[in-house]
Amino acid sequence: MVDYQNIPNEQEQKDFYQKLRKKLEQFLVSKTGMKHKYADYLLFVPDIFHLLVKIVADPAIDSKSKSLIGATIAYFIFPMDFLPEGIFGFGGFLDDIMLATFVLNMTINKLGPEVIEKHWTGDEKLLELLQKITETSNQYLSKMPVKSIFTKYIKNKSK
Repeated sequence: MVDYQNIPNEQEQKDFYQKLRKKLEQFLVSKTGMKHKYADYLLFVPDIFHLLVKIVADPAIDSKSKSLIGATIAYFIFPMDFLPEGIFGFGGFLDDIMLATFVLNMTINKLGPEVIEKHWTGDEKLLELLQKITETSNQYLSKMPVKSIFTKYIKNKSK
C-alpha cells in the first residue's frame, strides 16, 4: 500500500514548481546561467517535476511505481540531498534530474511510454530527452570517485 502522507500536497507541489520555474528562468538569462555546463538540462527540471506530479496521481500507475515517484517528488523538494541546491545553486538539481530520469525510465520500461507521455508538457520529445539525460548522467557518474570505489569493491567481492 502506498503511503501518501509523505508526498507533498498539491499546493506545495504547485508552489515548488512555480518558484522553481521563476528562479530557473532568472538564472538561465544571467551570465553564470548562460555559461553553465548543464544549462540545457536544467531548463527541463520544472517540466520533469511537473511530469512526476501528474503521473503520481494517474490511476494507470501501479502502487510500487507511485511509491518511487512520490519519493522522487519528495527528493526534489527536500533541501538537503546529495547535491543541495543551497550549496550548489541550480547545479544542485543535477542529482534530482538524474534520479527522476532513472525512475521515469523504470516506469516506462514497466508500463510503456504512452502511460507517461500523455502527461508530458515539455517542448522536446520525452523519450529523446530522457535518453540524452541518461547518457549525460552516465558520463557524469563515471567521473565520480564514489563510482570508482564502488566498482573496485564489487570486483574484490566477486573474486
